[in-house]
Amino acid sequence: MDELWAPWRRDFIGAEKPQGCIFCLFPAQTGEDADRTNLILGRTARSFVILNKYPYNNGHVMVIPRRHTADFGSLSTEEMGDLHALLQTTLGLVRELYKPDGVNVGMNLGKSAGAGIEEHLHWHVVPRWNGDTNFMPVLSHTRVMIEHLDQSYSSLRPRFDAALEAGRGA
Repeated sequence: MDELWAPWRRDFIGAEKPQGCIFCLFPAQTGEDADRTNLILGRTARSFVILNKYPYNNGHVMVIPRRHTADFGSLSTEEMGDLHALLQTTLGLVRELYKPDGVNVGMNLGKSAGAGIEEHLHWHVVPRWNGDTNFMPVLSHTRVMIEHLDQSYSSLRPRFDAALEAGRGA
């Protein structure tokens, strides 16, 4: 039997699951404690950026419109501008902190395309490194994360605060 020790998952397993769309519920909660709990790194008028709670790699974040929609075509020019400015800022900050060799940016539209939360659009930003596929995922279907989400949050949040205060990201 293979075993993977991950004691931090106990909190998730035992926690009450939110009712409704987390991409609507989380940004509705305000304050530094709520942002840390919900892993929100930054907010603009029409969008926000959040750490992925189940990341493919360290530094995996999502840029999300505040308006609840699964229809990409329904986004207004203002929403698109805001989202893309925040996406551009996010890419810069992820590259600055994690120094990846490349970055995957994309969205999964619909369940059959792999969307875990299909009712609310979101862009994934996933840093990648040459050789980041090693024996663990290949042989044991296990991904090794070198940084806890708390550390990712503590490293990224001040960078987003400074960037958004300076007017970068919408």
